[in-house]
Amino acid sequence: MKILLPVDGSAYTKRMLSYIAAHDELLGPGHEYTLFTVVVRVPPHAMRFVDHATLEGYYRDEAERVFHPLREFAAQQGWQVRTESATGHAADEIAAVATTGHYGLVVMGTHGHSALAGVVLGSIATAVLARCSTPVLLIR
Repeated sequence: MKILLPVDGSAYTKRMLSYIAAHDELLGPGHEYTLFTVVVRVPPHAMRFVDHATLEGYYRDEAERVFHPLREFAAQQGWQVRTESATGHAADEIAAVATTGHYGLVVMGTHGHSALAGVVLGSIATAVLARCSTPVLLIR
């Protein structure tokens, strides 16, 4: 199965990956994992002062900052992972990639706020659930 793992390098990402590693029976071996991160786009007014190559380098460096330690963790687990990144709004990009990439499952870490806090504070996980037709497993 193709499994999309949205990651941001936070403690929630690390907890989600550790959970998957500790529970082989949950997903079993032999899956195709893709680590996916979304870098927040530089505001348009600031983009006027930076050339395209520098901006692309910034986005690439920010994604690599997230991916580097996670690749090492995946290698320790014996997982074969691909990495992909995008710029924009995280929930929109995650849902779009899950659909266009024909993933069978999205596994995300979540803060675990109550339903009310999720409404008040907003939540990437909640937004992905609303936008995504692919099954989503939330790890708290």
